[in-house]
Amino acid sequence: MTTTRRVFIKSGATAMLSLGFAPRFLARAVAATETRKKLLIAIFQRGAVDGLNMLVPFGDNEYYRLRPSIAVAQPGRDNGAVDLDGFFGLHPRMAPLKPLWDQGLLAPIHACGSPDATRSHFDAQDYMESATPGVKATRDGWLNRYLQATNSTSPLQGVAMTRQTPRSMQGHAATLAFPSVDEFAVRDARGSGRAIEDSYSHTADALLSTSAREAFEAMAILQKATAGGYTPVNGAEYPKSPFGRALQEIARVSKADVGLEVAFAECTGWDTHVNQGSGDGQLAGRLDDLAQGIAALTRDLGDRMGDTVILTMSEFGRAAAENGNGGTDHGHGNAMMVIGGPVKGGKVYGRWPGLRPDQRWEARDLAVTTDFRDVFAEVATAHLGAPSGALRTILPGFTAGKPLGVIKT
Repeated sequence: MTTTRRVFIKSGATAMLSLGFAPRFLARAVAATETRKKLLIAIFQRGAVDGLNMLVPFGDNEYYRLRPSIAVAQPGRDNGAVDLDGFFGLHPRMAPLKPLWDQGLLAPIHACGSPDATRSHFDAQDYMESATPGVKATRDGWLNRYLQATNSTSPLQGVAMTRQTPRSMQGHAATLAFPSVDEFAVRDARGSGRAIEDSYSHTADALLSTSAREAFEAMAILQKATAGGYTPVNGAEYPKSPFGRALQEIARVSKADVGLEVAFAECTGWDTHVNQGSGDGQLAGRLDDLAQGIAALTRDLGDRMGDTVILTMSEFGRAAAENGNGGTDHGHGNAMMVIGGPVKGGKVYGRWPGLRPDQRWEARDLAVTTDFRDVFAEVATAHLGAPSGALRTILPGFTAGKPLGVIKT
């Protein structure tokens, strides 16, 4: 029988689950819950966030010369940056993350990015999620290859809160993709759930992550483990946005203790060519959603953050200078954030290249001084515990440099 490798219906329709569990899958699922695993939550900011206004280099005077109308004001001024270290500051709408910096849980990394020079959203996202810049033939994503390298067998170890399996989670290792646990409707095997399950078990799709039967079984187990609804704790209030709901679902699945090891969420709306704004405006609204969501997630997870790392990324940055429409065009270097109990926070990592014309990439963009794969490598080994030899599989064709030291060892 040819089996599908789909995890969730591509159209995003409600999945109808069978209750006919296979003993071999149940045994693996139970084994996965015996020990709480370290968790990586990967957040993709699709559309190329302006890292220069997200993590503001207010100590570089060139920043203000290049952005006369959209630069974020210096700390202490109206709607100014939230000072971190006297040179870098957070956008004012990201103030909810300042307590994480103060507690040593937040480690931004500036001037990160890809060695590939593309300014195509599609190509750059593909290269980042496959972790093979410049190579379009890579079939699986880096997070899936991590699960492969660690012999993951349960779909519950890798979960994406999306309607389709993201590129970074595609591959031979079992994963699940769904926008909400509550969208699954469990039906008796004699009902319509049986028909839907059968329809998937007789199809094939090389891009999908696990067999139909195991996907449906995993969904049913997850639904049982999260029965009764979900209420955030510790005063956590998630934004009422798709991103906020996705992060709440990740917290929900994490607390179900079903063996979750890698989770994925995404937020969009970062392609700010026009009317970007500075302390207020279009970008500010998106950063508010991002910061409020992450702050709520860390509060909700509570002591689980001791074993959790949140990693943010975006395909590339924006041009150093504002354009004639009050926005920014596609650029190169960008900023990432690493957050969690295992993180050596309270420090901005990466070498700042400067913004003078002779310091910029092609005289127009922030230069890349930290390959994003060095960040991936450190998170995979120092946090998740992948053996260093596994990096040849997780990050093919890449030799990691000296660790940044972002993760405690």
